[in-house]
Order: sequence, then C-alpha cells, then structure tokens
Amino acid sequence: MAFLLSFLYLRLVEQQRYILHADLDSFFVSVERILDPSLVGKPVIVGGSANRGVVASCSYEARAFGVHSAMPSKQAQKLCPQAIFVSGSSAEYSRYSKWVSSIIADMTPLYEKASIDEFYIDLSGMEKFFGCYSYGQKIRSRIMEETKLPISFGLSANKMIAKMATNQAKPNGHLFIPQEKILDFISPLSIRKIPFLGEKTEQVLNQTGVKTIAELREVSLEKLVKQFGKQGMFLYNSARGINRSLVEPYQESKSLSVERTFDIDTNQKEWLEKVIVMLAEKLAQELRKEEMLTSCITLKLRFPDFKTITKQTQISYTASTKKLTESLLHLFQDFYKTGTKIRLLGIRFSELIKGNQQSEMFNEEQTDLYKAIDEVKLKYGFGKISVAENLDMGNVKRNQDVRSASEKDE
Repeated sequence: MAFLLSFLYLRLVEQQRYILHADLDSFFVSVERILDPSLVGKPVIVGGSANRGVVASCSYEARAFGVHSAMPSKQAQKLCPQAIFVSGSSAEYSRYSKWVSSIIADMTPLYEKASIDEFYIDLSGMEKFFGCYSYGQKIRSRIMEETKLPISFGLSANKMIAKMATNQAKPNGHLFIPQEKILDFISPLSIRKIPFLGEKTEQVLNQTGVKTIAELREVSLEKLVKQFGKQGMFLYNSARGINRSLVEPYQESKSLSVERTFDIDTNQKEWLEKVIVMLAEKLAQELRKEEMLTSCITLKLRFPDFKTITKQTQISYTASTKKLTESLLHLFQDFYKTGTKIRLLGIRFSELIKGNQQSEMFNEEQTDLYKAIDEVKLKYGFGKISVAENLDMGNVKRNQDVRSASEKDE
C-alpha cells in the first residue's frame, strides 16, 4: 500500500509541475551586437581568429554555413569566409549573465542557473494565481526590455521536455508543451534531440534502425539495459517523456576554498606569492573537475595574534588558472603590508555556476593545456606538473612545517 501511495504521489506531483527552461540565444554574439550594432544581421563568430582558436559562439547567419560552437576557427573560416571574428568580451558576458540572473531572482521563487546563459525555473503552484505560460512571457519580456538580449524559453512538466521545447522555439521564441501533449511533441523528433544523449549512443541506435524518439519507445527496457547498461533506463524514460530531475536552487554562497597554516610565521612576500600560486592552481583544477566557473575570489590572511582579515573582488566567470592566479596576486599586492608576518593564508572561489569552461574557449591552446595538465595530475598526483613558475615547494616543506586544510562549502 505504501508503495502504491508513493507512486500515486509522484504521478500527482509530476502532473502538477510547471518547469520553464530559458536560454539566451547566441549569448556571446548577442552581447557583442549590443556593444557594436554594426554586427547585427552579419555572420559573426566569437572566439579565436580566422587562423587559430576555437568557436565559442556564432550567429545564426554563420550557422547557416555549417559553423557551430567548439569548431576550430580555421574550419569555420573555410565554411564561412565572410564571417566577422570577434575575440570576445568575457567581462561583459559575466555582467549580462548576472543581470539576467537578478531579473529572474526578482520574479521567481525557485530557479537554477545551469550555465552562464541557461536557466531552469520552477513555476509549480503559481498556476493557481495566473497562467504559468503567460508569466513566462512576462519574464522573457522584462529580460529583453531591460537587457536587450534575445531569449527563448520552453515550458512543460519536467526539465527535459522544457529544454527540448526551448530548442524547438529557437531563435527568440517560446513554446508550451502541456503534460498531455508530451508524447505527441517528442515522438517525431530525432533521438539526437534528447538532451545529454551522446553521439556514440546515437550512432549505435541508428545502426539498429532507431532514429526517432517514437522508434526508441518501441525498444524494450530489457534490451536497452542489456545494450547500454544504466543508460538504458535513461533512454527508456526519455522516450516516454519521463524526467524527475528537480530544479536545484541557485545559491551564490556555494564555494570552494583551500588554506595553508604555517607553524613558523613568515613575512617573506615572494614565498607567500608562491603559496598563492600553488593554492590557486589546486583550486582551479577542482573547479574544472566540477565543471564550474567562479566570478568572485577571496583572499584570507591570519596574523600571529590570530586576527584574520579577508578581501574579495568580482571577476568575469572563469576557471582559468592563469586568470585566477593573476587576480589573486593583484589582490595580494593591494592587500598585504610588506613586512607583516602571516600565520595562515587561504583563498576562496564563490558565486559558482556550471559552465564547462565556456569563457575559456577563446583560447584553444590554453584549454587543451589545462585539460592535459589536469589528466596528468589525476593520474600521477598534484605535485608532478605545474602551469605556473617553478615553486620549489620542496624547500618550502623543508623550512616550514606546513599543515593544510581544504574544504568545500555548500
């Protein structure tokens, strides 16, 4: 009986859910066009140059030639010779992203910031006071009116269908898929329209004659699990429009931090700077591992009398070791009084969002370098390789008994 009641409750909750997925259209390009209106209506590629780098974003005019995100810039230039390449304005992208976040936070009780340009909003229960679809249009209108950014949204009973609806509504549109219309909506779509379905999985399914979601629904759960393991259940549910993922509340307080306490107090500025570099590199690797970006950094200093002071600054969203290290060292220069002894030094990255290094796509070589370094560290240990200068931490450990404390705040 308990199982039956739980099942009925889940079905009831599922039927009453209203999830809105909003996505800023060609976000980087849209911001560049606000900054330079002469780019409107032209094929624009953000990131890299015609000779090197990688495409971070491209306009729909460029997409018509086959250009897409993550494509090498050389290939994009061949496909669309008339494209205008823009290096990118990461600080402006962060500013506009936070602007949109503040509008959504002001108008909705619960939202999730999935990335720098993508949001999930739970409007469940609000239909009692006004139509969720019409309210979604009000949210969209306010964002477009205040920021001048184009934005699309999809509204449905769960996150997956809402995201699929957004993709169908693009560019600059909106679409509502009621619970009872979900199967009608997804059935004719290609299986590649299922969010987070990998290219290899799609190829395997295509080889067995499964190309549409309707055809996927004809495959038994037993067969899918046998062929794809745990992913088989995901495919089975997706073909039926089932997804019970919750909207995760967006919390600015979420952070990553790391500290070093020294048994011997020190005022060696150069050595303290090297510790900052080492800690920044460690925490930046953690950011990339979690596929997160930060826009707020904090430096913490504790003195021999246990007095502790902190200083923080806002930066553009990033997971770049180089950018984070430079910002922290600049903060330290303004913060630290030469000659003052330090007992503890710590850094903290906060205001985290999912981003998968979008802001780092402007430099393909740097992104590849970090990826290679992270792989080496995971395999052989943190101290085996560094992108920064040689820290000579061996001498540090011989001369200072260093105790470390690393924590992840939620």
